[in-house]
Amino acid sequence: MSASSIQSKKLWWAGPLTVFAAILGVLIVRAIAMAILPAPYAPGLAMLMLPIILTLILCTGAVFVFALVGRFAKNPVRAYLMISFIFLVISFLPDLAAVSAPFPGAGWPYSITLMIMHVVAGFITVYMLIKLTVNANQ
Repeated sequence: MSASSIQSKKLWWAGPLTVFAAILGVLIVRAIAMAILPAPYAPGLAMLMLPIILTLILCTGAVFVFALVGRFAKNPVRAYLMISFIFLVISFLPDLAAVSAPFPGAGWPYSITLMIMHVVAGFITVYMLIKLTVNANQ
């Protein structure tokens, strides 16, 4: 992989755009899941604001991590890809715990839906941040 640099000034517009796109992606997954899964829905699907707020907070955090990695890493794209993959795997742990959670709608369909939401938000965030802000030095 060639060396690359992050144009941090672009993060002022690319960051919010990325967070908005991730929220939209999560809401699309939520809508599809609610059309497919039978009611009652677990809290992550039943409450509209819960996935919006969590995606807003966590993807904003991902933008800040991207900015820090861009500033301090020798190869920021590679470092950010590794960090984001590790955090994606960690994000599955509560989803797996929701399989046997004691609330209506819990179970594998709900947990898999949450995992898909995380993959969609993660992919959108990583792809957009890299595509919109990275200059490859050739």
